[in-house]
Amino acid sequence: MSLAMHKTCRSELAREIFKKIKQLAPAGLLACLLLGGCASLPLPEQTPTLALPMQLHIQREQADQRQDWLLVIQQQGAGLRWSLMDPLGIPLARQVLQDGSWHADGLLPPNPEARELFAALLFALTPQAELAANYPQAESAADARFLKPRWQVHYQQRQVLRIDIKGDVHYAISPLEAAP
Repeated sequence: MSLAMHKTCRSELAREIFKKIKQLAPAGLLACLLLGGCASLPLPEQTPTLALPMQLHIQREQADQRQDWLLVIQQQGAGLRWSLMDPLGIPLARQVLQDGSWHADGLLPPNPEARELFAALLFALTPQAELAANYPQAESAADARFLKPRWQVHYQQRQVLRIDIKGDVHYAISPLEAAP
């Protein structure tokens, strides 16, 4: 603590608080760096060409639990708007991918799992011709692609796929059928 702090602040409580902040600062900085590392998801070099708007059924599987969600991807200005909802239409997450980063869309709290799903799905939906330029570290086979160690994508047919995410979370994805 500096001598100036002692002269300008005579409050014992303020001195104690300042002392605690100095002690906790390195741990707080480390926590921010770790969280920042978790938040940095692989994104394409440029937004891939997608047939939009797109409406998808997402079935999340982890251990014995399954959840059904609806996802709408649409163009919003220069960005892509991702809206994840439960089967009743209640929003779970809304994000816009613009200028190479994710931005909150609306007042929903941050949803890191949804953001990871959106990033993995963008990787999965990137046309094969654009894959190498957008994801140089990606590997691909006839019916699969990988972004190790994070994502594995297995294709059954056009827009019907399965994404396996590190941590034993699996997503079965298929297009929503349009009502006649």
